[in-house]
Amino acid sequence: MGSGHFFWAIFYFASLCSASLANNAKINFREKEKKVLDQILGAGKYDARIRPSGINGTDGPAVVRVNIFVRSISKIDDVTMEYSVQLTFREQWTDERLKFDDIQGRLKYLTLTEANRVWMPDLFFSNEKEGHFHNIIMPNVYIRIFPNGSVLYSIRISLTLACPMNLKLYPLDRQICSLRMASYGWTTNDLVFLWKEGDPVQVVKNLHLPRFTLEKFLTDYCNSKTNTGEYSCLKVDLLFKREFSYYLIQIYIPCCMLVIVSWVSFWLDQGAVPARVSLGVTTLLTMATQTSGINASLPPVSYTKAIDVWTGVCLTFVFGALLEFALVNYASRSDMHKENMKKKRRDLEQASLDAASDLLDTDSNATFAMKPLVRHPGDPLALEKRLQCEVHMQAPKRPNCCKTWLSKFPTRSKRIDVISRITFPLVFALFNLVYWSTYLFREEEDETF
Repeated sequence: MGSGHFFWAIFYFASLCSASLANNAKINFREKEKKVLDQILGAGKYDARIRPSGINGTDGPAVVRVNIFVRSISKIDDVTMEYSVQLTFREQWTDERLKFDDIQGRLKYLTLTEANRVWMPDLFFSNEKEGHFHNIIMPNVYIRIFPNGSVLYSIRISLTLACPMNLKLYPLDRQICSLRMASYGWTTNDLVFLWKEGDPVQVVKNLHLPRFTLEKFLTDYCNSKTNTGEYSCLKVDLLFKREFSYYLIQIYIPCCMLVIVSWVSFWLDQGAVPARVSLGVTTLLTMATQTSGINASLPPVSYTKAIDVWTGVCLTFVFGALLEFALVNYASRSDMHKENMKKKRRDLEQASLDAASDLLDTDSNATFAMKPLVRHPGDPLALEKRLQCEVHMQAPKRPNCCKTWLSKFPTRSKRIDVISRITFPLVFALFNLVYWSTYLFREEEDETF
């Protein structure tokens, strides 16, 4: 008897399970979604012009939580001071008018692709220059409505945003580019934007930029007050560091090589006028072309940039090398003129001495030979006596190393070349020491700030 009741109980339970499975198989959840959408968004039941109520159905402002996912950053333009970014933008808020029955948890959310069917926050990007949506293959946008009335709006957009830059340390600089989002018409009494808790900004892994590195990003609020009220605003600051290796290879090393090449003229003979002139003019024109090419890729700002200091000093060194040859050429001609004058003076003195000797030798009435009062410059006796007098009359002096070394070079033009061979590299090395220590130190200060 007991076993019979147990058998009938098992049979009854199996019948109920099979009936339940049959009923579930007959339910078309797509039809249920349609009925729910018609029920909550039907004509006369929902007005998309009216904003949702505040938290817990109060009359406070509607709260919209925002988060973004940065997919790519295609360019950062120094000339126009703008950058282009592609991102997935998400907003989430609660609209109690959109609550529905989830059929015992089986209907997780409803999906819409038409944003105009529900109320949408009037958010805009305040520093946007250009922007467009993505419609390939279908519009990249969706709206999810959850049973508790929560609404999730997601869209993929591409934006070109203004990014004011300070280029005083270019190309050793860091730039902060902002993304600002604000309400256009609703004041903070009706609409408030908040960053989503947790991780409001995500960046795609392995983000590659051609000349920059994204160091970090910071989220903040930027509410603005006007004569029409206070408007809610969100911003995210992207900190970019410029990659210096590109500029080192393309600008700094070539400029150094041009300056060093201009020093080759110091080692050429002072008589090689065509070689020295062509070398100086060629390096000067090349340096000027390099400078103009650098400035063409930058905006015309009113202050001096770090790259301007570098190219200006390099151009000055190259121009100085050309001027040094002009000075050498002038000194060489002056030396030649002085040498010619000395030679003429020696010839005149020699001619006068020879004439006096001839007159003395031809005097037949003389009973004795008179020695000339003026001795020849090469007379060893006169030279010995003069040296003895100098030794007794002059006090001993300490030898000057510089004068002793320069005395090895008899002409002024040669001395100018020799001094330039040492002075130009030393001054350029000193400039490099001051330049790099100054700008690298200022870069570290900006990084800590």
